[in-house]
Amino acid sequence: MSTPKPNNAYAEASIRVLKGLEPVKQRPGMYTRTDTPLHIVQEAIDNAADEALAGYGKSIAVTLHADGSVSVEDDGRGIPFGLHPEEQVPVVEIVFTRLHAGGKFDKGSGGAYSFSGGLHGVGVSVTNALATRLQVQVSRDKKVATLAFAGGDVIEPLVVRPIASGDRRQGTSVRVWPDPKYFESAELPRGELMHLLRSKAVLMPGVTVTLRNEKTGDVQTWLYKGGLRDYLMQNLNAEPLIPLFEGEQYASAGETENFAEGEGAAWCVAFIEEGVNLRESYVNLIPTVAGGTHEAGLKDGLFQAVKGFVELHALCPKGVKLMPDDVFGRASFVLSAKVLDPQFQGQTKERLNSRDALRLVTAFVRPALELWLNQHVEHGKKLAELVIRQAQARQKAGQKVEKKKGSGVAVLPGKLTDCESRDLSLNEVFLVEGDSAGGSAKMGRNKETQAILPLRGKVLNAWEVERDRLFANNEIHDIAVAVGVDPHGANDSPDLSGLRYGKICILSDADVDGSHIQVLLLTLFFRHFPKLIENGNIYIAKPPLFRVDAPARGKKPAAKMYALDDGELQAILDKLRKEGAREGSWSISRFKGLGEMSAEQLWETTLNPDTRRLLRVEYGRLDFAATVDSLTKLMGKGEAASRRELMELHGDSVVVDV
Repeated sequence: MSTPKPNNAYAEASIRVLKGLEPVKQRPGMYTRTDTPLHIVQEAIDNAADEALAGYGKSIAVTLHADGSVSVEDDGRGIPFGLHPEEQVPVVEIVFTRLHAGGKFDKGSGGAYSFSGGLHGVGVSVTNALATRLQVQVSRDKKVATLAFAGGDVIEPLVVRPIASGDRRQGTSVRVWPDPKYFESAELPRGELMHLLRSKAVLMPGVTVTLRNEKTGDVQTWLYKGGLRDYLMQNLNAEPLIPLFEGEQYASAGETENFAEGEGAAWCVAFIEEGVNLRESYVNLIPTVAGGTHEAGLKDGLFQAVKGFVELHALCPKGVKLMPDDVFGRASFVLSAKVLDPQFQGQTKERLNSRDALRLVTAFVRPALELWLNQHVEHGKKLAELVIRQAQARQKAGQKVEKKKGSGVAVLPGKLTDCESRDLSLNEVFLVEGDSAGGSAKMGRNKETQAILPLRGKVLNAWEVERDRLFANNEIHDIAVAVGVDPHGANDSPDLSGLRYGKICILSDADVDGSHIQVLLLTLFFRHFPKLIENGNIYIAKPPLFRVDAPARGKKPAAKMYALDDGELQAILDKLRKEGAREGSWSISRFKGLGEMSAEQLWETTLNPDTRRLLRVEYGRLDFAATVDSLTKLMGKGEAASRRELMELHGDSVVVDV
């Protein structure tokens, strides 16, 4: 007698469509940080700051209430509360209940916000979705409007009344009760909140930012008139070697050929000989704690200017080669960039990905520092001495590592194109899918720090291969010899002194075959080189998925533009429209392979450390045994039934936590 199968049929009714704010509740980690509610409160603070940035507000007040709620008030224009012309729903309700709705998409001439941190239109709607209660009060047009939500749903419909004598004349007040079930801790980190509010005041001279605590009665107020200089000097933990280098520059109407009017940056840089660096960057007042392309632009601008000064005055000793980190390594800075269409990595906006921001900041910082150094030659020579000492120390450390290796290393693979540097902190090797892509990568790479190892075909599935049989496979043999580490187990203590590269980067096509190669290589490293993952040496390079052939528009010539994902593709198309390109005059092609790219394009999109997207491979939330079990199901030879079950249940959303 056969055993009846469980009722787990996969049919039309199995497909669930998440509506409204349900996706946020189901996967809050995709939209916000879930360690504390700080980020959902920050969304409301950012909206208030955007009003001040647009020139319509002079105060932001945050109150920590005794019942655990937080309110944010501003004196800006107030969110419109009339009916939306298309949706026939009050606009303020749409802002708080619809994903991808807001006033920050239309950033062309006449838009409500020329520069803002908001881009995706999911900000305060996420705050609303993850709150037990959220209430809004708006003052504008001599009226006051109020409404309230619970879990993202309207529970107190919009009420509009005439403004009274005690009411704020204009502005928005949002009070939110974060839902503890979505966060690891319901407590707001006070230190981070204070830092956030203080930075808003620093970046908006003349705007008063206040934090009130109802429980303690404490009130803190920040109002900076000295801007970045005062902030940097107050927080430096060492005496600057030379006077601060500061500046501010924005594109004017006559420079729109390269950058949008108003785009630019303000910066203040201090070079210190020792101590911990202070490094803070912002894009349209949003703190970018993970840096991004604007920081890369500052780094490039500083390096190019200092390098030019050193060469002009012939200060560099023979045999010393300057690198960007020799300059940037001793720089403390505060950087505030204004970018018309900021592209962030993820909704938490911790890292800027806009490639144009690198050119933007470099274009303003480099000539300003070149001029400053040549006007203050003695200060320039002091800085040059510091930078040269950094380079010498780096080269000396690299030589020590080389001596440790001894002379008995295996002969390197013939197809490995090695780099010149021996500094582990800088060296990286790219395991590249295919010879054609390998050829482009060899020509487009930075020969000083980047090595290329082309892989022919798909690497062997090494999940069930015994360690002493690994080297029967040529590709695995070449990878091990090139990297300089022998295969080992999770409980072994391998000798990592022979490691030749600080970063080992998997670079494959952005298609299904490329993903398969990634999985095979990750399987190899997890099974037979686990200490490299534990040590943070394994990375995945993210090549572009789309190519946009843009037509000539205005003064700008025709160009090829690359998008890493759908979000970046949409941003490129929006930018083309604003630059005057006729709708549909561009062509979009889904990228087929790395081999189609020229060396220059591969460098710009995938190899350049300042503009690429590189993901570090880390152990996830699963314990080691659970991870082994998951990979056994995915990669084991006798696990076809398990794989089929996984694909039926999770085929459209599976994520392997390594």
